[in-house]
Amino acid sequence: MKYQTQKIAYAYFICALGLFAIQILGGLLAGWIYVMPNTLSELLPFNIVRMLHTNSLIVWLLLGFFGAAYFLIPEEAEREIHSPKLAYIQLAILVIGTLGVVLTYVFNLFEGNFFLGKEGREFLEQPKWVKAGIVVAALIFLYNVTMTVLKGKKTAITNILLLGLWGLALLFLFSFYNPENLSLDKMYWWYVVHLWVEGVWELIMASILAYLMLKLTGVDREVVEKWLYVIVAAALFSGILGTGHHYFWIGAPGYWQWLGSVFSALEVVPFFGMMAFAFVMVWKGRRDHPNKAALLWSLGCATLAFFGAGVWGFLHTLHGVNFYTHGTQITAAHGHLAFFGAYVSLNLAIMAYAMPILKNRDPYNQVLNMASFWLMSGGMVFMTFVLTFAGTIQTHMQRVIGDYYMDVQDYLTLFYWMRFGSGVVVFLGVALYLYAIFVPRSEVISASPTEAAE
Repeated sequence: MKYQTQKIAYAYFICALGLFAIQILGGLLAGWIYVMPNTLSELLPFNIVRMLHTNSLIVWLLLGFFGAAYFLIPEEAEREIHSPKLAYIQLAILVIGTLGVVLTYVFNLFEGNFFLGKEGREFLEQPKWVKAGIVVAALIFLYNVTMTVLKGKKTAITNILLLGLWGLALLFLFSFYNPENLSLDKMYWWYVVHLWVEGVWELIMASILAYLMLKLTGVDREVVEKWLYVIVAAALFSGILGTGHHYFWIGAPGYWQWLGSVFSALEVVPFFGMMAFAFVMVWKGRRDHPNKAALLWSLGCATLAFFGAGVWGFLHTLHGVNFYTHGTQITAAHGHLAFFGAYVSLNLAIMAYAMPILKNRDPYNQVLNMASFWLMSGGMVFMTFVLTFAGTIQTHMQRVIGDYYMDVQDYLTLFYWMRFGSGVVVFLGVALYLYAIFVPRSEVISASPTEAAE
């Protein structure tokens, strides 16, 4: 570890991984409720379980991004983080907000209260006091990292990372605007949800992936930065107007059907670029880096993001297809693989690389870490195929033939059982990853007879 303030990242990674485990458990429970619908129906209804699953996903990914920034910015800027104290205050605010959200959701506290109660907007259900806390934490973070970069060396990686992080914070402000008109509400709601995951988060992903390629492959910085600029330009060009594929059926003007279809089809390009970038860097670098697990997670991130966000997104993004498929299990298939490939794998990659450095020791349990990648990725890919088949049947029976929703759900039970099974495999992969990261490999220590006697 070159800079002492890089250890800030360790605290963020610990909190992120704890929430990751909670998120996976929430997903398992939600998957079980699909096959056994009355499970905990009085104590913990499905809508609360789903909120905990999706909200913990968002928060742990953000914590991972923040931790990654605190880890890589000192190396890139060649100076210590501006204020470690502010970094820990920011983490405390986020943890307190997360606890507040969980308690509010589970016990349905302050229902109907404008400031303290939960809201009814998917993914943005957090009470307003929590949203305000997130804004304060984001401002602290942006001040801290921006001051560090401004006083230090500027690189393409830090510039694009900061652009993504500033965009993330500014777009979140739209979560406070909740108009009564449902069409207007959805237009601004997608400013947060779409322009995060298919806009500024892609900038964060590209910059962190570029940093990992730089460290793991040994390719010249100039080559990495050229790729990075091309990928980011493609992401912004396609992603911003690609928001239109969410405006097809919400009461927006008809021209969004063409704009959304054309530009969202182009969103495949930056994800293909990232996959090509990762593999070309490894091929050109030929560096035998000891951390094989971090390299595997990096390549897996780029590949699964291309298929999950790119290919599976394209499958139902054209308005003629989306008319039938929107809101079906095909959407769930795309969402699961896209999030896992692009952002979950990215966080696990940077953690696999950074944790041994933060602990000041060589990477250990590499084989177990790589096994966890195959378990998680295999489980998620199988889940994606299962949900795709389920969604295809659902689309035909429900949207084409016109069968009742609940009747169709009965026909999908087998697929839901298979989804739950794949979720168990993902959970085992998560447990193995945590073991590989935190538990040192056992070493036989031979002691002399004198030492043994003592």
